[in-house]
Amino acid sequence: MAIERVAIIGRGAVGLLYGTIAEKNLGPGAVQYVMDDARFSRHAGETVTVNGEPCRVPTVPASEATPVDLVILAIKAPGLPVALDTMERLMGPRTAIASLINGVTSEERIAERFGWERTVLSVAQGMDAVFIGADMTYSHPGEIRFGAAPGTAAGVVDAVADLYARAGIPHVVEADIRHRMWTKLMLNVGINQVCMVYGGTYGSASEPGSEQNRCFVAAMREALAVARAEGVDVTEADLAQMAQLTASLDPEGMPSMAQDRINEKPTEVEEFSGTICRLAERHGLLVPTNQWLYRRIRELEAGFRTR
Repeated sequence: MAIERVAIIGRGAVGLLYGTIAEKNLGPGAVQYVMDDARFSRHAGETVTVNGEPCRVPTVPASEATPVDLVILAIKAPGLPVALDTMERLMGPRTAIASLINGVTSEERIAERFGWERTVLSVAQGMDAVFIGADMTYSHPGEIRFGAAPGTAAGVVDAVADLYARAGIPHVVEADIRHRMWTKLMLNVGINQVCMVYGGTYGSASEPGSEQNRCFVAAMREALAVARAEGVDVTEADLAQMAQLTASLDPEGMPSMAQDRINEKPTEVEEFSGTICRLAERHGLLVPTNQWLYRRIRELEAGFRTR
């Protein structure tokens, strides 16, 4: 069954990026943003722009939402509990689910609620979207990489791939999506956390010999060791590829956690160094860089709450 109607939960940088691309190619009525009612009320009347143009994709409150063919979660990890409640109004018997939430744990939490049959494993990578205030800009749309979980029903991955193709969303179907997810987690553990702590950019974190670059690589290398302890064959070649990808992005651009610091919003530190530190302890590994990043990010977040 072809996917015709898509609901995106999350109208941040990633949600705006892929929602507006899809709307341009699928046409009016095919894509909508859905917010819980409280958030919808807070953002009523707000106009957001994407590369200087007003976003034309409609936003509806969860109380008025109806089942769709595909739900895309494009939120930050701290918002997942509320998003799961919002999803209840969107789920029909054949609704597929794709989570673009960073980290390697969101799909498990989604499947606990809605099952694995219609869920695909996904990561979004390579985009340089920056969302400050009500204005989102990007030059690289990146891509969505996804694949089947062990419990995903036959045909679901093909249906999602067909939708992405018609929507003009760059994508790759992965034979080993778990490896890709851990490679992306390795990248996020490095670039997101380092740019947040140092107030850095893709350019400053990629500068050879700089303190930021050393921290960036050290954090990734610790994540690599944890991935291998978890049975995922992440390699030094994967690390080098992620470093090269970062260096290819707009040097003035910044990842989401650096934007969280500017916007004073809760970060995904639990999904990044939090995950690495917990798993490292289980496997008896030393991860001092991630431990330091975790403590420093929590200190910065505490300052947000006092302002």
